[in-house]
Formats: sequence, structure tokens, C-alpha cells
Amino acid sequence: MKDSGAVAASIESAFPGASVGIVTQPDGRLAIEFHQNGLLRPLSGSELSDGTLRYLLWVAALLTPRPPSMMVLNEPETSLHPDLLPSLAGLIIKAAETTRVWVVTHSPTFITSLRGHAGVHFIELQKDLGQTHVKGQSLLDLSPWRWVD
Repeated sequence: MKDSGAVAASIESAFPGASVGIVTQPDGRLAIEFHQNGLLRPLSGSELSDGTLRYLLWVAALLTPRPPSMMVLNEPETSLHPDLLPSLAGLIIKAAETTRVWVVTHSPTFITSLRGHAGVHFIELQKDLGQTHVKGQSLLDLSPWRWVD
């Protein structure tokens, strides 16, 4: 991971008081342990909800030690509890420090979580008479974005 402190902070942000550990099984395989306040034992990966697993996968993907030059996230909020959206937005903002990140979403709640962060730009698409275009942009305007080289 890029930064174990960032991983721990991302887990803490989403699940206050929780932590994640990786343990080696007797057969040599690795397994995840999810420690949460109030539980007498850690939960295994097979005991976690789809949304929790999805969030943990976003942590791994967005805090990768070797990020690509560009990441396109298509509706990353899918299957996540709405309370996790601010934490996911924070993860995306952190990833954007080292790579270009594009997010495609239909979720006003998630957009609100991303809005207000420095360096975040929004491009709203609008559909008129079956044609999709950038809201507020005419055919002769330059695109408000630049693809990576």
C-alpha cells in the first residue's frame, strides 16, 4: 500500500474504531481480519457485507503504491451505504494527489461528498432530444478537460 497510515485512516474514517489486519493461514494463504469495537473476535472476509468488502477493495485500489496515470471510476458508490460516501470521496481525493481520477456517477449524495475539495472539477452531462452533451457547452467551445498524455 502507498501508506499504511492512509490505509488505517481510511478504515477509521469509514468504520470508527475498526481496523483491518492480514494474517497468514496455516496453508500459506493470506486472509483478512476485520476488527471492530464491541465484537469479541475479528470478522473474516466471508463474514463482511458486500458494501464493506467493496469499500475495502476501493481502499486497496485507490491507495495502490504504483498508481496508473489515470483511473476512471464508474459509479464507485454502488453497493455502499450512504454513510460511507464521504469516506470514499476522501479516498478519491487522496488518490488524485498522484494520479488523474475521473468519476462517473448519477448519485447527488456522492457528488455532494466530492464537491468543495480543491482541484475537483465537475462536468455535468445533459440529454436533450436523445443527444447527450456537456451542460453549458456549445459545439464550438473547447472541452473543459484534457486527457492524459
